[in-house]
Amino acid sequence: MKRNSSVEILILLILLIIPCTSVLPAELEHERAPGQIPQYIINAVNSPERPAVDRKLDASRKPEQLLAFFGIQPGMKVADLWAGGGYTTELLARTVGPTGKVYSQNMKTVGLKEAGASWKARLKEPGMANVVEIEEPFDSPHLLPVKPGSLDAVIINMNYHDIVGRGFNRDAINRAVFTALKPGGIYGLVDNSARPGTGANDANTLHRIDENFEIKEIEKAGFRLAATSDVLRNPKDPRTEPFWKLDHHQDRFVLKFVKP
Repeated sequence: MKRNSSVEILILLILLIIPCTSVLPAELEHERAPGQIPQYIINAVNSPERPAVDRKLDASRKPEQLLAFFGIQPGMKVADLWAGGGYTTELLARTVGPTGKVYSQNMKTVGLKEAGASWKARLKEPGMANVVEIEEPFDSPHLLPVKPGSLDAVIINMNYHDIVGRGFNRDAINRAVFTALKPGGIYGLVDNSARPGTGANDANTLHRIDENFEIKEIEKAGFRLAATSDVLRNPKDPRTEPFWKLDHHQDRFVLKFVKP
């Protein structure tokens, strides 16, 4: 009788454990299957409202993988620094959705009038109501006009080398990003690879930058490098020519920093 009771107890414990291990939250399922793209990101990238010119860039920029890598989710508050024509801004806006917000920053004197006009026109389109336009220089105290510790992520897509090349105060910029982010917030950067050891030498000429140089600058501001991605790597790129000569298939590094 005692033995049977022990068996019954064992069976009961097994039955109690099985539901706990077979039904997992969606977040854990996603963590268990790295590389899986969340449906909300797929929907954002495939939105029929995105301009055709943007869609042509998707093959070389791989937005689905990058948005997933940086952990962009609906409801987040994020910023896109040096937004250019607004390609990344729109992807962020469609991903965070109406419950989220995107702070999209450009400079009046960016020197890219066509991109600036495209950016302003884009922000007037349907679906962009959650975008806050910021037209401030990088040395402005209003670069990120948000409450300290309020942003979930800040992205700079292929423009940090320009910030370096034009001599902007990166200590101040990175400090502003650090202040704006929540603890655990993401600082995500994509940039064009220069040859190792070249530092910032090619920032103005080839529009490339040494990956380790960029990492050290961001870490200096207090960020921790959490992960890197090879999704935009091209080992055939000699990194000796301007990136546009490779038809936008240049070798690029992708860095995900976290605010401790």
